Amino acid sequence: MDSLKGEGSAEETLAAGSATGAAGASPATGTTAAARGAGPADGAGDPAGVSLPRRAPTLEAVAELAGVSRATVSRVVNGSLKVSPEAHAAVTAAIAQLGYVPNRAARSLVTRRTDTIVLIVHERPDTVFSDPFFANVLRGVDEALSATDLQLVLLQAQGEVKRDRALRYVGNGHADGVLLISLHGDDVLPKAIRASGVPLVMAGRLLTGQFVDYVDADNVGGARQAVEHLLGTGRRRLATVAGPLDMSVGVDRLRGYREATTEAGDPAAAGRVAVGDFTEAGGQRQTARLLAKYPDIDAVFAASDLMALGALRALREAGRRVPDDVAVVGFDDTALAAYADPPLTTIRQQVERMGQEMVRLLLARIADPDREAAEVILPTELVVRASA
Repeated sequence: MDSLKGEGSAEETLAAGSATGAAGASPATGTTAAARGAGPADGAGDPAGVSLPRRAPTLEAVAELAGVSRATVSRVVNGSLKVSPEAHAAVTAAIAQLGYVPNRAARSLVTRRTDTIVLIVHERPDTVFSDPFFANVLRGVDEALSATDLQLVLLQAQGEVKRDRALRYVGNGHADGVLLISLHGDDVLPKAIRASGVPLVMAGRLLTGQFVDYVDADNVGGARQAVEHLLGTGRRRLATVAGPLDMSVGVDRLRGYREATTEAGDPAAAGRVAVGDFTEAGGQRQTARLLAKYPDIDAVFAASDLMALGALRALREAGRRVPDDVAVVGFDDTALAAYADPPLTTIRQQVERMGQEMVRLLLARIADPDREAAEVILPTELVVRASA
């Protein structure tokens, strides 16, 4: 049982010691009534009649109310299974009654955990705050973490200075795990994070071929759905505004477009490609280039909704009617798609669920660091509106 007592020592020393010292109680005599959460009556002992702030309840106060030792309370707080159901119920009830909040710093000494998850977004700040994709992923991550005691830290890692700062934060032991979004090319982030021993889950696979835990949409299949829909409406001269080709999402959506057009007997469509950057301005610019080079195109598949909105603007400026002259399909089904002019036909991906699944994989990796890497590919769905 000595080991069980030691398990609670850090929590007791930091949480109880600091509180009892502040309350003026001797460790030999236990806590004061104020430290136990009783607090003086309004105005009692105060000549000015002003209420004194109530002391935060301590580990000792919980133990006294529950009728157990401080070590038992510490084990319950730290999630140990070496507690009887009766003691666990008594401690839980006492915590609820007193409103006890564990000392996070003391708890981390016991568990060697920070209770912190870091979400690193490897993208420009203007893109992060303008693209609904990131907000939806964050919403899913936050929802999944709401059922845990974990807190979330968001770091932006575009540029060498911010990237190194993020790596120092993770490498210095501030995080139990990392979620990584929007990686470009063969960036050093995944390798450096894994070398630090911190569990990692990514949105999208690595182009380098390294296999790490990741979650993604069926980007190849979604692009094929877009092409098949356009062909099914009678379009025969397709072109695409692809996403960045240093990202797996850009590569995979272009692959789906090329496979579907080639199988449909239009290998020339594989060359009618302009590479964008997932922004509205980029979609507009690259669609204008497609129109200049291929003026007879009658359909555009844009690899994101924002680029599709840019394509609509470029077509309007060129005097092309949508969908009469040129049909447009996007990818994402963001909230903006339904309010476009005309409303945008698009491929829906489950972005919030992506964030939720990333958290699920990360928690599994934290619990079992040696398990095999896993991938989760989420299905996509065609959403037909007026643009195609």
